[in-house]
Amino acid sequence: MAADWQMIRLDKEGPLAIVSLTNPPLNVLHPQMVEELASCFTGLADDPEVLVAIITGDGERAFCAGFDIKEFPGLLKPGRAEKLAQRLHASLGTVENLGKPTLAAVNGLALGGGMEVSMACDMRIVAANAQMGQPEIKLGLLPGAGGTQRLPRLVGAGIAKEIMFTGDPIGAEEAHRIGLANHVVPAGEALSAAKEMAKRLTERPGVALRYIQQAVHRGLGTTLSEGLQIEADLFAKVFQTEDAREGVEAFIGKREPNFQHR
Repeated sequence: MAADWQMIRLDKEGPLAIVSLTNPPLNVLHPQMVEELASCFTGLADDPEVLVAIITGDGERAFCAGFDIKEFPGLLKPGRAEKLAQRLHASLGTVENLGKPTLAAVNGLALGGGMEVSMACDMRIVAANAQMGQPEIKLGLLPGAGGTQRLPRLVGAGIAKEIMFTGDPIGAEEAHRIGLANHVVPAGEALSAAKEMAKRLTERPGVALRYIQQAVHRGLGTTLSEGLQIEADLFAKVFQTEDAREGVEAFIGKREPNFQHR
């Protein structure tokens, strides 16, 4: 399977999976890359050795500078654009619903579809020289890989509309100020910082991490009262895990827990 990938690369470092977008010079999204991402993350979901996944861009210039515009003329035919959007949504859904923490190491330009890939991750570690934005409006278009839905959930409707209405990119510090970036790090250090964060997460109980992810994702799509019931259900489930028992016993026994992610 991995031998057939031409636009992504998967490297494993212990419990970490590092998925690099490899379409030089700017790692633009392409229908083939979309399929490869879906294949990769479907496999990672079932890989018991992988506890955290990181997405980054190959090289130092770009995380992903957007969708390959050379593909756009074909989307002018009725039905083509909707099919692409659905495929993009399904592919990034495998990232968002991996069941394990995901981090985007934004090492340069993250525009259009590239920013949308980063927003499908749980957290974004952004290099100080990065630029992020949704420039589709400048082509007479709108985001089609989840941008109109994920961006408002991350930064609020008003700021999201400004970013999408103007199409102008924002820098790393502004991304951090509005809540799009979790951390800003020096240029060239996004991946190493993401690995440090990922390693911290591997020390946390994996089932509880998955339930937190589920509670947040499911809760955002419903009312507060319904979301609280989702939380209560998962709170009950997590107490039945081996890791919960270990965590409680370790705390009472004043020792470090040894989580087995089950």
